[in-house]
Amino acid sequence: MLRTRSTVRVVIGDRNVKDFVVPRKAAQSVVELLRPYATPQSDSVSADEAFSDQYAKHGRAGTVLRGLRSRDELTQAKLAKKLGVTQGDVSAMENGHRSIGKSMARRLAEVFRADYRVFL
Repeated sequence: MLRTRSTVRVVIGDRNVKDFVVPRKAAQSVVELLRPYATPQSDSVSADEAFSDQYAKHGRAGTVLRGLRSRDELTQAKLAKKLGVTQGDVSAMENGHRSIGKSMARRLAEVFRADYRVFL
């Protein structure tokens, strides 16, 4: 029996996988359309792998905190004011010299609109 349909799998990020069952000729067109965006599997790295040196130096929570603060263009002083702590406290958390407890993680999550668990 001749196959008239093919499955095209598209992977978005690490976990978002979509399978599309399309006519065979359309599948080849989709592959050709996406070919310029293809990334060899060996070229992709996880965030943990990409930031492993920062995690080792500042801890995962500190690295995430610094990244989110930078994303939102907040200085340590401005973030400290939002949290009701000192700039030194923010610096200590970013550099892994002060742990981030559950209460502080929840406050940070509110400021950055993130899941509090990324800070634990």
